[in-house]
Amino acid sequence: MTTSAPTGTLALRYWQKLVDWQPERRSAWNRYTVALLVTLLAAWLRMELAPAESGGRFITLSLAAAISALYGGFRVGMFSTVIGMLLINFFLVKPYLSFAIDNPVEAFWLNLWHFITQIVVVGAIALMQRRNRDLRAATAQLEESKRKLEDTFEQGATGMAHSHIDGRWIRVNQTYCDIVGYTKEEMLNMHFRDFTHPQDLAIDMEQLQRTLDGEITHYSFEKRYIHKLGHVVWVYLTLSLVHTEAGEPDYLIAVVQDITTRKATEEALRTSEQLLRQAHKMAGLASWQADVGTRRFTTLAQSHGVLHLPSPEFTDEELLARTHPEDRPLVLQRWYEAVKGAFKYDIEYRMNFDGEDRWFSVQAEFERNAQGRAVRALGVTQDVTERKRSEMEIQRLNASLEQRIRLRTQALEAAYEELESYSYAVAHDLRSPLRIINGFAQALREDNPAMDAESQAHLERIMGASKKMGELIDGLLTLSQFARGELRREPVDISAIATRLLEEFAATDPQRQVQWRVDPGLQAMGDPPLIDALMQNLLNNAWKYTEQTPLASVRVYAQRRDGKTWFCVSDNGAGFDMARAAKLFQPFQRLHMPNEFSGLGIGLATARRIVQRHGGELQAEAAPGEGATFRFTLA
Repeated sequence: MTTSAPTGTLALRYWQKLVDWQPERRSAWNRYTVALLVTLLAAWLRMELAPAESGGRFITLSLAAAISALYGGFRVGMFSTVIGMLLINFFLVKPYLSFAIDNPVEAFWLNLWHFITQIVVVGAIALMQRRNRDLRAATAQLEESKRKLEDTFEQGATGMAHSHIDGRWIRVNQTYCDIVGYTKEEMLNMHFRDFTHPQDLAIDMEQLQRTLDGEITHYSFEKRYIHKLGHVVWVYLTLSLVHTEAGEPDYLIAVVQDITTRKATEEALRTSEQLLRQAHKMAGLASWQADVGTRRFTTLAQSHGVLHLPSPEFTDEELLARTHPEDRPLVLQRWYEAVKGAFKYDIEYRMNFDGEDRWFSVQAEFERNAQGRAVRALGVTQDVTERKRSEMEIQRLNASLEQRIRLRTQALEAAYEELESYSYAVAHDLRSPLRIINGFAQALREDNPAMDAESQAHLERIMGASKKMGELIDGLLTLSQFARGELRREPVDISAIATRLLEEFAATDPQRQVQWRVDPGLQAMGDPPLIDALMQNLLNNAWKYTEQTPLASVRVYAQRRDGKTWFCVSDNGAGFDMARAAKLFQPFQRLHMPNEFSGLGIGLATARRIVQRHGGELQAEAAPGEGATFRFTLA
């Protein structure tokens, strides 16, 4: 129900009070008293302003009933109606207290019609007030729900956010900001790709695209964020798409729960379980528990076979009977001290089985009651006989260990110096004869300008061969360089590297019209200089082998295969026959003739060596005249 308020500040204020009036807040005697006074006042005004005999005597009293209903509600309004009818019939026309209407039939119908009309009017007013009360209650409830919803969003224990379809944030709550370590202002100026772990970005973007395409309505998975301080934060992300009334994608709702502690706990639990299984299986561990009061021991997981005991239960006397006499006093002393809580029970001693003394390492922890008295022991026993036997051998070997390390270090240093010497010889000693050959060939051509064409061709071949040899030496050095040095892993923006390189190619070769595209957000963990060299070689190949293609195109993108992220470089150039692909990554092996495309055959060999140093894989796919695609992973 919509009520239009009069214009003007004062009128608006009084109108609002009238609309918001709540009769039930006044006491009954107050409401009935006011109704009586208003009715009497209306009757007096009617008598003062015009004689009652002039007609319309019911109108003034009807107004009084309406005002009474507004002030006091339906019953009060009907009370005013009844009082008004008494006044109309017995007090407005002289002689007072006599019936004012001569015709009883006319009197009956006039009073009945007036009473029914008042029921309708007063009822309408009461209904309006009830609806106003319901509206106020609904509005208050709506505001309360809105406040609670706002509190749930802002103060929830999980991170929540609303974002546009393109990933720009609409709003984020403080918990989300705390998870990744950024302020709200910083978050609102960022994209979720900026702090998503590079290895999780591809699957996130894939699921988001499926959601936007309508394949799924929402998705959830565990992913990693890179905290502002640099450490990894594990979260459980649930993302839902909200549609408009027309069914179009409107905005995204993201709910993020920090599960870093849970992941650490799960990893610790898996590690503990694995270590426990391996310890029992490989190290021959026997787990046991002991009742301190009864001095009875029970092995766990059928591990009594490690101790060569006939049954999983035994007494302390049975154990002491097998303990070496020289070790027995120490075992008893350490046990009693551990029971009292003076020391931790951790001891190695000998026991006799089948006539052979064997060494055992025993550790135990004690559970205690409220008074601090030990009631149960939980322990592990391990056969360390072989270790004890090996200790003397280890001590003997340790005596010569330093000498062997020193000799090995000297051998490694000598090998490294030899490698450096080789590199110097390649870089200097081999280049000097080439410069001499090239110089004398140049001198012969300049000193003999009348030389015949055949001799000129021979000189050109000599000079070209020496230049080619120099380039091969450079290629060998480059290939050797990428096989050495320490590998540093850090986040690398492959999109930025590829964009920069392609812009450089376009600037140095402006006469070519190449359409190239680099997908945004290609992130990886790797050695930045090596990844730069890798992309340099792959993109240089793509640029070179499309030079004879009229509408050349180069694309850099990523795809998911077998649970891995593959970074791809594709072109529509010359391509190659996959039957000859075995030679593709071998140094100085080329699949095209030198007169078709320039090059040494060292680029792809270098690229493969860089990928292998990262623990990844490099693959190629092509067809003659249909271009080629090189894809790689970085483990």
